[in-house]
Amino acid sequence: MPTAYYRTPLGVARITEDDDFISAVSILDEEPEITPPATPLLQMAIKQLQEYFTGERKIFDFPIKQPGTVFQQQVWECLMEVGYGKTISYAQQSNKMKSPLAIRAIASANGKNNLWVVVPCHRIIGSDGSLTGYAGGLWRKQWLLEHEARVMGVGQTKLNF
Repeated sequence: MPTAYYRTPLGVARITEDDDFISAVSILDEEPEITPPATPLLQMAIKQLQEYFTGERKIFDFPIKQPGTVFQQQVWECLMEVGYGKTISYAQQSNKMKSPLAIRAIASANGKNNLWVVVPCHRIIGSDGSLTGYAGGLWRKQWLLEHEARVMGVGQTKLNF
């Protein structure tokens, strides 16, 4: 599978292409050797990530597909509906999915999201407004939420009910 690396303000992103889809974007703590992307799709993904981090892009439109169960796919589709610069709680996400008792399963599926930033699991927070559960580290989650709030000109990010 072709892979590319892009240095973000939060570390190096590893971007993986599989069958003409971006199948994974993950953030690394180590510094791999960064080489030019080998395919047009990887080039597009890097360009869009650059635009996101400069505040010029709010929605990614390159083709994505990540492996997961039907339930996980539903959870990730729901994440895609949370707008740029907005947050919802895990409880709100479970209510939106008409599964109010599935908060833990939904949170677990959020944690299995392989498309960092692109499928915006960083926009899901605790009901009390706390930053909870983020595979990339809570400091990265906070940075992403503050970045989006700055771009939107809204100051601090708050729960949107």
